[in-house]
Amino acid sequence: MTNAEIQIQFPKPGTWQEFTLTAIYQDADGYTRTERYTADEIPAEQAPAMESVVAALVGLGEDWQAVQVWARLGKDVLTLAEDGAYTMIDAVSLTVEAVHAETKGRRIFTASDYPAFILTDPAAVEFFRFFTTASNR
Repeated sequence: MTNAEIQIQFPKPGTWQEFTLTAIYQDADGYTRTERYTADEIPAEQAPAMESVVAALVGLGEDWQAVQVWARLGKDVLTLAEDGAYTMIDAVSLTVEAVHAETKGRRIFTASDYPAFILTDPAAVEFFRFFTTASNR
């Protein structure tokens, strides 16, 4: 599904356990749906995948703290075979808006800046699909 996105807002940068997750997706009839969840409303079975998102964000370091994250499902190259063929897998790509701790300046970071922002773990892909598929409601 290309018409889906997850947005995660952190009201207190660096305080990863407090967030609002907003899933935006199209239902079977083509209508755009938005669902909002607080940290307490994330199902327990989805918590490890959320932790992998947070682990990627921690890689920004202490100077930059994420305030908003956009997650999108796409494809990533897993391997390049000897014959030159690629194996493509589903992956969640993160785009991160962060604020600088001292200057309070803002910047957008992508997977080009941090390759760890491409999450190929099947749990991250399942997490994305869980929140952006109408049948999970």
